[in-house]
Amino acid sequence: MQEHEDQPAWRRQGLTDAEYARIVELLGREPNELELGMFAVLWSEHCGYKHSKLALRRFPTQGPQVLVGPGENAGVVDIGEKFAVAFRMESHNHPCAIEPYQGAATGVGGIIRDILAMGARPIALLDSLRFGPPSDARSAHIAQGVVEGIAGYGNCVGVPTVGGEIAFDPVYAANPLCNVMCVGLIDKERLTRAAASGVGNVCILVGQHTGRDGIHGATFASGELDAESESRRPSVQVGDPFMGKLLIEACLEIVRQGLAVGIQDMGAAGLTSSLAETAARGGTGVDVEIAAVPQREPGMTPYEVMLSESQERMLVIARPENVEAITTICRHFGLNAAVIGRVTEDGLLTVRLHGEVVGQVPVRLLTEAPTYQPAAREPAYLRSTRAPASLPVAGAPGEADLLLQLLRRPTIASKAWAYRRFDHQVQVRTLLLPGAADAAVLVLRESGMRKAIALATDGNGRLCYLDARRGGRLAVAEAARNVACVGARPLAMTNCLNFGNPEDPEIFWQFQEAIAGMSEAAEALQTPVTGGNVSFYNESEKGAIYPTPVVGMLGLAERAELCRGIAPPAAGLEVLLLGDVQGPADESEVWAGSELQALLSGTGPQGVPADVDLRLEKQLQDLLLELYEAGAVAAAHDVSEGGLAVALAEMALAGGVGLDVTIPPAGWLSPRARAFGEWPSRVVVVLNPGEAAARALALLRGSGLPWVRLGQTTAAAELQFEIPGACTDAAGESASGPVFRVTLEAVKRSYYSDPFTSAEGEV
Repeated sequence: MQEHEDQPAWRRQGLTDAEYARIVELLGREPNELELGMFAVLWSEHCGYKHSKLALRRFPTQGPQVLVGPGENAGVVDIGEKFAVAFRMESHNHPCAIEPYQGAATGVGGIIRDILAMGARPIALLDSLRFGPPSDARSAHIAQGVVEGIAGYGNCVGVPTVGGEIAFDPVYAANPLCNVMCVGLIDKERLTRAAASGVGNVCILVGQHTGRDGIHGATFASGELDAESESRRPSVQVGDPFMGKLLIEACLEIVRQGLAVGIQDMGAAGLTSSLAETAARGGTGVDVEIAAVPQREPGMTPYEVMLSESQERMLVIARPENVEAITTICRHFGLNAAVIGRVTEDGLLTVRLHGEVVGQVPVRLLTEAPTYQPAAREPAYLRSTRAPASLPVAGAPGEADLLLQLLRRPTIASKAWAYRRFDHQVQVRTLLLPGAADAAVLVLRESGMRKAIALATDGNGRLCYLDARRGGRLAVAEAARNVACVGARPLAMTNCLNFGNPEDPEIFWQFQEAIAGMSEAAEALQTPVTGGNVSFYNESEKGAIYPTPVVGMLGLAERAELCRGIAPPAAGLEVLLLGDVQGPADESEVWAGSELQALLSGTGPQGVPADVDLRLEKQLQDLLLELYEAGAVAAAHDVSEGGLAVALAEMALAGGVGLDVTIPPAGWLSPRARAFGEWPSRVVVVLNPGEAAARALALLRGSGLPWVRLGQTTAAAELQFEIPGACTDAAGESASGPVFRVTLEAVKRSYYSDPFTSAEGEV
């Protein structure tokens, strides 16, 4: 600690010697303490994207549906008529590692305000979470604290948490991931930008008083977790969801009345970032008075006020004549509304205390952080992991036992322990509840619309660890496929890119490769990237996390009433498998990074995962939508973790029906590979009966898309699987012929097991 305190001020704030020298050169003088602090936060990785900005240019960002792309608080996509959807995803990883509840809660609050800054009403939240093994006490504490924080804020603020994903792996034990996506609905005529335009316009701080919480939160998020991280607990902000709800309603009323020139969330780097970024977008300057900022604690210095990350605050740029109306609206909702500065033409961020200038920096110097092109080198570990993946044969359980064990895996098992804590029906839009479908579905009833939007988050760090480019492609393809599985056309995507230290050439190689793969998939599937977040330095003294790009996908269904989940509604319905029914030629690819490999091997991921054929993937998704439009789909489910047998078991359990299926031959794959192997571009579809099924079969026969009949749903309370080859039943005894069976009750007990106690049960 003493060594840290002896460092120069700029190093303690996360700047390098070269960056400090550059600041002195640009200013023509040494910065004072306040100015140095402002540079430190805006030149941090969290705010400045200095190691990622050049690589991110690879993403496709344009399309006829895109109204606002990267660079604003959130992307905005046209959904027809007069409405648009704003959406974005961000991370709050480091805060959750040391203060799980508040880290998650303020992550929710912050992303909500990003959507609000576009003039949109927040209507949905999704979370993508990664934790260490639930059997580990610290990991269990973090996981439960994060879930409680999401519920504690989201439930109170009145925005439903409608979906997401949760995965567990030892690599995330010291550095969990908490990625939060928010979605908002907006009338296109009320779309608001975050620009401080109009010289003479005023800057109004709306919302919470400013305190000392969260100072240097941006720089904390731009470094590795180490033994001293716990001492930086004050860098984690504290949220107030009730204030957040009032802030939502006040800002939407300001937008509705046309009183705002621009609105900006006050998140990372607080006043410094909101003032500098809005001025940069407007090509202007701002002059701010510290004494005018409502303060929660006495004796706060300009440094503390400008760098505080106190929550529930927004910056509103308005014409002087609108100040009284804005103040009246805020007073109605019990909020502060203080004029703290004005827009200038000098291009400077000027900070005053009782009129005296205490800091002054050109805006463009603050917002144009240096950009780096780090060295990239293929990771050395790939030389060993690229050896073909295999599974233990001697002593391995039989197929029925394997199925039940996979269903108990925390990453596969029901997440009801988490989502039952969330209010997922507030605002009365949620059509398909968490756990009931591959994507969340929200009905849009505005102006008599019959439309719905579908939302999914997906990512798989194990696959990216084994092959970052393939992993990137697979993440985008699965997110789009999950949206198509509920009957919505994928429109656009956001992302959260979680990686280790970018200054490590092997880490940066992973980063570049993942972006390349994601870009290839986004182009092929016509889902442009509208924005997102990069989270670097996700590592601890135990090493880096797996490279974990998470995709948030938005889809649109023209007819909400046709959307379906994974539950077959009755017995006697046809069950089909669509897409890549043959699988890869090399069986080792279906085991690489799979849940069965993790279950049986007891070691890290091994092999090269099966790649996605993007042309086949697009064909599959397009045909799914045709089947929905024909009214033929009763249920649909993507085949992912655990393979086909797990997907079928999940559907049977959701619908309370039995299954009688034959898993047909597929290339040269073994029976076990056909049941539990993982490869992309496969969807199980249950058809509606009668004419609907006939229409579906006619579409399939004329499509050229591979498909096979698996069997049918039954009234029996069991799942019967037939696959070529011998197998054993759950009791370990020889089964008669190529058949294994599991009861629906056994499936239920395994799937609803408690990940923190390993106890079986049901919800």
